[in-house]
Amino acid sequence: MFSVVILAAGMGNRLGRSLPKSLTELADGRTIMRQQLDNIQAAYGDVPVTIVVGYRAESIVEAFPEATFVYNDEYDITNTSKSLMRALRETPDGGVLWMNGDVVFDPQVLLRSAHLVDQDRSFVTVNTSSVADEEVKYTVTPEGHIRELSKIVVDGLGEAVGINYIDSASKATLLTHLARVNSQDYFERALELAIEQNNLLVEPVNISDLYAVEIDFAADLERANLFV
Repeated sequence: MFSVVILAAGMGNRLGRSLPKSLTELADGRTIMRQQLDNIQAAYGDVPVTIVVGYRAESIVEAFPEATFVYNDEYDITNTSKSLMRALRETPDGGVLWMNGDVVFDPQVLLRSAHLVDQDRSFVTVNTSSVADEEVKYTVTPEGHIRELSKIVVDGLGEAVGINYIDSASKATLLTHLARVNSQDYFERALELAIEQNNLLVEPVNISDLYAVEIDFAADLERANLFV
């Protein structure tokens, strides 16, 4: 059995809203997080969901009482590596599917990768249609597994979307690296170290033909609203 983690502790200052970004309302009337939870339900049914909260945590807890919550009390001085670390420490045995709490995505994203979850194989969803400098980029080995994964990758093949899975046997290894990396590192740094030092095999899942929009700015929200 696997579980799901949603990282929603950040302040989201760039969007200019008083509430956490995950509570931003979309054009169809749902919040970003409700859209994510609906997608999870559609793909996997009643799977355990843990939400990492921090900034204005009570607003998310009140909105989604059916979830389990982990509090990152250092949300204002840490990045996603430490939020994911806290969550993995609390998840039950089994693999973990996790995502950033500000990603609006096509329900087909989870359905496309469901066979890898069923087989307990680690993966990172990627978009090869865009390779922006400020995004997390990746390269692959000759065998097709992820080799590099960071914002400083040169000649990246595409961008990491922010929806990922760690297999049950490798969760402890990832957790070790999440604890070791800098507090300002993204979780991708820990994944990259596990690949480099522990031969973690992570597959890229290409979702370039599906929509997946990380909401950082008002323009991102406008783009996401074209799809929902």
